[in-house]
Amino acid sequence: MVLKDRIAIITGGSSGIGRGIALEFAREGARIAIADKQETPLRGKYHETDVTTPTVAEIEKLGARGIFLQTDVADESQVAHTLNRTVEHFGGLDILVNNAGIHIPGGAQALSIADWDKVVGVNLRGVFVATKLAIPHLKRSKFGRMLQIASVHAYGGGAGPAYAPAKAAIVNMVRDTALELGPFGITVNAICPGYIETAIQDYLTPEQIEEALEKTALPRFGLPRDIGRAAVFLASDDAAWITGASLLVDGGFAAGV
Repeated sequence: MVLKDRIAIITGGSSGIGRGIALEFAREGARIAIADKQETPLRGKYHETDVTTPTVAEIEKLGARGIFLQTDVADESQVAHTLNRTVEHFGGLDILVNNAGIHIPGGAQALSIADWDKVVGVNLRGVFVATKLAIPHLKRSKFGRMLQIASVHAYGGGAGPAYAPAKAAIVNMVRDTALELGPFGITVNAICPGYIETAIQDYLTPEQIEEALEKTALPRFGLPRDIGRAAVFLASDDAAWITGASLLVDGGFAAGV
């Protein structure tokens, strides 16, 4: 168990990629706080159609310890409360995974300014808030790790004028934060997923999904577990000398761009 007894917070951990990361962390012995707006997992019309059990219940089935903390990452006070409760409950913090994110479809003319603010508020501002507030706790850890979940869209357009720019900014934030925290032995890295089979894909049409598969080099879409295993590696001692990096976990999607 490469994460035995290490304490992690995963934002957006009730569903999708966050849930996948949480379950892989649990398999590796971590103690996990799930920070999300709701405990009930999302169910999609294409993927994750039968997911019903809360993530903490699945963590406990794996023999690990978990706690759910209702959190809106766009609310600074809620993020602070979640960090403090995690430290109180488990006794510290070793790993922060900023995974929570939203997507509102629409181009520059269709997307309202209010919706642009909402997407950037969660996907970029929320990441910064959690990062800023977690740093004092991570400095007290012997093996501080910070993982930001960006996207393959950080490297190209096509996901709208809010989502893609916010994810690109995360990649740059990772580099900047890695330089700041390097002297304290804290690593900061990003994972950039491609198409992952989660409920967040509901906004797509079947034709768009088929097009995404055709652009993916490997003959399948990714699963939350695929991102989870990458996150385990970056959070483990095996990645102790990797920081400021952004890892594409996209089945080769970006190779053809």
